[in-house]
Amino acid sequence: MKDQTIDIQSLEVNTMSTSLQTSKQIPTAAEIQAWTVSYLANLLEVTPEEVDVTIPFDRYGLDSLAAVSLTGDLQDWLEYEVDPTLLYDYPTIEELVKYLSNHSG
Repeated sequence: MKDQTIDIQSLEVNTMSTSLQTSKQIPTAAEIQAWTVSYLANLLEVTPEEVDVTIPFDRYGLDSLAAVSLTGDLQDWLEYEVDPTLLYDYPTIEELVKYLSNHSG
């Protein structure tokens, strides 16, 4: 039987480069805003251009179920925990994005 040797150093480098390639980039404030505007526009069945980032979520008619759904989907997209009450603490897209972009991960 032939001895097989494994180049451990090469294996470690390959593992590191793979983990670097699979790590997710943290979305920018602009990307978070675009995602949130798109989500809200889809929910309201309007175009994204009709969503004003300075208008409170409750003025768009979002109830608590819609708020929890939005934050849950946002959490899935961001891949870190998003408190469902954030829409009450940061009641506009603009304020929510500012908070999320400063407190990511």
